[in-house]
Amino acid sequence: MGFRAPFFFAALFLSLSATIISSASADGEAEAGSGLVMNFYKDTCPQAEEIITEQVKLLYKRHKNTAFSWLRNIFHDCAVQSCDASLLLDSTRRDLSEKETDRSFGMRNFRYLDTIKEAVERECPGVVSCSDILVLSARDGVVALGGPYIPLKTGRRDGRRSRADVIEEYLPDHNESMSVVLERFAKMGIDTPGVVALLGSHSVGRTHCVKLVHRLYPEVDPALNPDHVEHMLYKCPDPIPDPKAVQYVRNDRGTPMIFDNNYYRNLLDNKGLLLVDHQLVVDKRTKPYVKKMAKNQNYFFKEFARALTILSENNPLTGDQGEIRRQCNMANKHH
Repeated sequence: MGFRAPFFFAALFLSLSATIISSASADGEAEAGSGLVMNFYKDTCPQAEEIITEQVKLLYKRHKNTAFSWLRNIFHDCAVQSCDASLLLDSTRRDLSEKETDRSFGMRNFRYLDTIKEAVERECPGVVSCSDILVLSARDGVVALGGPYIPLKTGRRDGRRSRADVIEEYLPDHNESMSVVLERFAKMGIDTPGVVALLGSHSVGRTHCVKLVHRLYPEVDPALNPDHVEHMLYKCPDPIPDPKAVQYVRNDRGTPMIFDNNYYRNLLDNKGLLLVDHQLVVDKRTKPYVKKMAKNQNYFFKEFARALTILSENNPLTGDQGEIRRQCNMANKHH
């Protein structure tokens, strides 16, 4: 399940100013400016989405935690300027990769995106972008975890550079104030209920002790449920955990592998692990939505689907922008 932005306004201006040459799908014309459509590959690679879905299912069957990775990937990629798979690029002599920064701590399973890419390439070489694979694998990961199926548009192209140098301008940290979190999301067009719903991704997966020990040491945060504190201290016994050690707390002890609204019930019971989780239930702007989502899972799913759709369409490269990478971890050689 973890989003100041002079860069953002510049990027937004450029994206709106650019002439986007969009490919029309058989399902209709793209919306003006977006270049994304439903079933973009209908003519060029008809089996693309089916292959991606099947690969996600196979990988989930073998490695359950891949589904959490798909969800985190879409946030970490799309929230940083553009949904362009820049997250997946390896470092080069010129650029540090986004995935190797502190803000990507705990992220893994990138190799499985390569597995999906290879399967698609066998069917349609050089056609399907890594950025579309990243987005669609998140969609299918939600389904694997018991969440809603969310129809998402495709037609993204891949960026050629990673953006480690601007991550802090875009991604909200789990210790940021709620005002900063809401502001970062608002710049992507995601409103307050959408923010509350997206943080519902914390319904699944786990949080490394490094991210939450400040709520336990040197003194326990009095806002935490005492019964939950006992479990957290058991799982995170060291004030300064070894970042290489696998020490973590499940985000939701009740249904850790199910994408559901139990997260919001936990928040109301003061069992949120991260500071941002706690802030959701005490901030007057977000608490009403926490209560509503705790009571009504269908409402949570509806708002999550809406917000994830907006996130997935954040400033994409389309038409003749970017490229279709042959390998997701590196730009094509001619560039």
